[in-house]
Amino acid sequence: MSVNVFFCYAHEDEPLLKRLKKQLTPMQRQGLIALWHDRDISAGTAWEQEISEQLNSAQIILLLISPDFMDSDYCYSKEMQRALERHHRKEARVIPVILRPIDWQDILGDIQALPTDAQPVLSPLWHSPEEAFYDVAQGIRKVVMQLTPRTLTGHTDEVYSVALSADGLTLVSGSRDQTIKVWNLSTGQAVRTLTGHTDAVISVAISADGQTLVSGSSDTTVKVRGV
Repeated sequence: MSVNVFFCYAHEDEPLLKRLKKQLTPMQRQGLIALWHDRDISAGTAWEQEISEQLNSAQIILLLISPDFMDSDYCYSKEMQRALERHHRKEARVIPVILRPIDWQDILGDIQALPTDAQPVLSPLWHSPEEAFYDVAQGIRKVVMQLTPRTLTGHTDEVYSVALSADGLTLVSGSRDQTIKVWNLSTGQAVRTLTGHTDAVISVAISADGQTLVSGSSDTTVKVRGV
């Protein structure tokens, strides 16, 4: 089941919204997320009721922060306040996306923002807005993975150990079937099956940079290899 993502934004920032949506398209095509914003409201629909229903059902709420967002009574007083209520009740995950420079920290408190280090998308610290939006999309992907329950199958015997990469996108598992599987959590697929041990794989670990895998086995050996 896909994760419902709601965009809360000022209409002045719609061009930036469209660029962010393009970076999220791969996850949408994979069926990981369903995107919604107020331009999806059909003619003849009670728009305020539709926005409220979508906001109350979203699992991820993106606040596209800018001076125009903060200046909008509807964005600030209605949508954002309702989003924060749901966030604090742990009903949804609110992610501020800082589009343009604005003093927002005292308003949103300690909620972690994107892009990295909360550097605005339109900042000279990024080579381009696309680079910043790619960073935002990667941050959103991590949250989507946390919210998406998955059952991974492929081992033919008991699984004794698992390890998760620092970026949360790769899982490694060791089994009594003497194999190690490397899983892509974005797709739920095993991308590699590693062999070499002659008995059950009891423990696995991934280095902090995600490049090295260490495994220990009942065959009394430890193997070190690339992920």
